[in-house]
Amino acid sequence: MSARDLLLKGGQIIDPSTGLNTIGDLLLRDGKVESAGDRIGTPDGAEVIDCTGLVVSPGFIDVHCHLREPGREDVETIATGARAAAAGGITAVCAMPNTDPVTDNQAAVGFVLKQGRAADSARVYPIGAISIGQNGERLAEFGEMVGAGAVAVSDDGKPVVSSQLMRTALEYARAFNIPVADHCEDPTLAAGGAMNEGIVSARLGLRGIPAEAEEIMAIRDILLARLTGGHVHLCHMSTKGSIELIRWGKERGIRVTAEACPHHLSLTEDCVEGYDTHAKMNPPLRTMADVEAVREGVRDGTIDVLATDHAPHHNDEKARAFADAPNGIVGLETALAVNITWLVKPGILSLATLIERMSCAPAKLFGLPGGSLARGTLGDVTVFDPTRSWKVDPAGFRTKGRNTPYGGQTLTGRAVCTVVGGRVVYREA
Repeated sequence: MSARDLLLKGGQIIDPSTGLNTIGDLLLRDGKVESAGDRIGTPDGAEVIDCTGLVVSPGFIDVHCHLREPGREDVETIATGARAAAAGGITAVCAMPNTDPVTDNQAAVGFVLKQGRAADSARVYPIGAISIGQNGERLAEFGEMVGAGAVAVSDDGKPVVSSQLMRTALEYARAFNIPVADHCEDPTLAAGGAMNEGIVSARLGLRGIPAEAEEIMAIRDILLARLTGGHVHLCHMSTKGSIELIRWGKERGIRVTAEACPHHLSLTEDCVEGYDTHAKMNPPLRTMADVEAVREGVRDGTIDVLATDHAPHHNDEKARAFADAPNGIVGLETALAVNITWLVKPGILSLATLIERMSCAPAKLFGLPGGSLARGTLGDVTVFDPTRSWKVDPAGFRTKGRNTPYGGQTLTGRAVCTVVGGRVVYREA
């Protein structure tokens, strides 16, 4: 037998793509799934990992993260981001294009892919920009970027303000069967805002961003998807109104999918008390009513995907006054635990549904390999302990970023082993 055989033995194998949920063995051969579920003997020369008491699932896929390279290698590189992803049980990430220079052409996409391969850890899939330079004026060349390996287009970090440009992007993207991922924000309503608009922002004296800034753009995008037949993917949804609008679109057969992030499922605007910049993000943390609505959206499938919006920043940047500090937090190494702590433990989601939202759905919606343990599929696997309690210590992160609101908190659920292409890329020490 090949030395590349890997036997994950005795775990609870959960694969929503095939309906498999059983205690058994998973054999990977030549980087692909050979057998899943049945108890088997150990092939000669195989590496064996005892997974007793652990969950074995298709590898998690994060369709929304910021790896900062090129341009801000001081806060993250593709290599450090890929290693952080693997440590969080994530076998593949989609890198947003708001780099410097912007990933808006064939060469830039190729660079991200090359650096991802060199990292030799979690897979890295580039997302190309919708507009040249993310300036919102002229479409980037989708065909060349897709040909070079881009799996979607987005101007994330900036909204596509022009409805005509967004319409054209959706029409053009149809030809390449890729989603257009949009950052839903009306910049005139959000201008100068630092947190959610409401009682807390008024008390703290901070300019707020109303929920309607997100919702106006969400319904615009849904209507444009209806007009064009294109696939619009709405990034990091955070409000009750957005969930209702997405549900409305899905009920009418419009090609709209959406993601939510762990922080919008677990934290509220109250975290900004004390002007903690680790609670500053865009879209901002909202009210408990919003959090509950987004959780329900994840539960009932209105929200298709759980993504991280991993956004590392330097400590000096986050140390500024709240209004001046950059938006964003790191999330690759805490996403699984936050989702288990706030969604699975309270009974909002089953483990199988969590895996579907973190693995199967991302693969399907973005046309990526993985997301399944069916025979012959990619040997990307996450092994995790859903009952493990651990205290978040940012100093131990593999990402360069330390900007997390979860520092010092005790969470439940941790990746134990991450396998990419049948090869172990992370294993808990």
